[in-house]
Amino acid sequence: MRRKCFYVLEVCAIVSLLPSASLADLTCEALLMLSGNVSLQSLAASWNQTLSNATSQWSGSGIYCDTSIDGIGTCWPRSSAGQMVSRPCPEMFYGVRYNTTNNVYRKCLANGTWALKGNYSMCKAILHEEKKGKMHYQIAVIINFLGHCISMVALLVAFFLFLCLRSIRCLRNIIHWNLITAFILRNATWFIVQMTMSPEVHESNVIWCRLVTASFNYFHSTNFFWMFGEGCYLHTAIVLTYSTDKLRKWMFICIGWCIPFPIIVAWAIGKLYYDNEKCWFGKRAGVYTDYIYQGPMILVLVINFIFLFNIVRILMTKLRASTTSETIQYRKAVKATLVLLPLLGITYMLFFVNPGEDEISQIVFIYFNSFLESFQGFFVSVFYCFLNSEVRSAVRKRFHRWQEQHSIRARMTQAMSIPTSPSRVSFHSIKQSTSL
Repeated sequence: MRRKCFYVLEVCAIVSLLPSASLADLTCEALLMLSGNVSLQSLAASWNQTLSNATSQWSGSGIYCDTSIDGIGTCWPRSSAGQMVSRPCPEMFYGVRYNTTNNVYRKCLANGTWALKGNYSMCKAILHEEKKGKMHYQIAVIINFLGHCISMVALLVAFFLFLCLRSIRCLRNIIHWNLITAFILRNATWFIVQMTMSPEVHESNVIWCRLVTASFNYFHSTNFFWMFGEGCYLHTAIVLTYSTDKLRKWMFICIGWCIPFPIIVAWAIGKLYYDNEKCWFGKRAGVYTDYIYQGPMILVLVINFIFLFNIVRILMTKLRASTTSETIQYRKAVKATLVLLPLLGITYMLFFVNPGEDEISQIVFIYFNSFLESFQGFFVSVFYCFLNSEVRSAVRKRFHRWQEQHSIRARMTQAMSIPTSPSRVSFHSIKQSTSL
């Protein structure tokens, strides 16, 4: 008790020497400073009692609310009646940290007493913000996982359709088939990464986890280079129509499967010597080895964006030359653009957009990127297999052929299962009896 009184008397002695202009704020600062040495409730009681005796010595006129500490621990300085007073939110309350950049408000009433309660609605718990951010992250992870699962199923169905339908194996559909294969391998390695890369494995940095990372980055790069192959073919077919006969399958195989390999080997060597940790995921500050494979991917996207611009320009020129109405022309152009966006990988450019510091922008950015990145394979399967007129026509013909074969087999089975008629039986029996 003596120690508590000593601190209160010490503060009073300090306050008595301070100028009246800064008396209120500095008094609260002194109180909060001492709150670490004296319990808040006893300090508040002793301080309020001391101030009630010292109020008459302070300069000023009119009705005032005395300096006081509320039940939460916020110190309210001596203020004029009718004034709305603001103080920073408490830094800590019941073990929970709060954002002190916001303010709490309390009114000094006309009779010189404080309002019963302060307005703490602007004080947000940092723990709550962390929980909310963690919740959005978990939802984004679920979207990512479901998107990869749905994309994998769609990609496998599209792959087997291209495998079984030999009648549609032209160069254009072979490019689609290889792009779908690249997405399947990339999604498969994504699932392997999710199942095997635990924090312990990250820290151990074993050889197999580095090989998994290198495989994932290789197949991720093949996605981009096969998208580049799609762009090359479309640009050649639409803009340079006379050159399509010169295109060969081996050219696109070299672009899609061969070129990414030395790029990933160079990246792996750079990682081995300059950033050999955490299974080669992430990057160390000041080390830019990841740009060895990310740089060519960005370059491919830029070239595909140029291809897209030229293709849409040519399409608009041809549509304007046709007899269709202007509304239908724009509708076709917009449809072609939307169809080409996922094929050429232009949506990946959105991943480089900085959402800024705004919380809503960051949440939208997380969800949008999770959706686009995980459903990319699904969009490719839908647009370039399931909605492909050649694929649909071939599937329809195969189905009709199966129906015809099934109906013929059913008729033959039915004919063979018809019982022998009584007349034939009687004739046969008569013939046998005659012979006897």
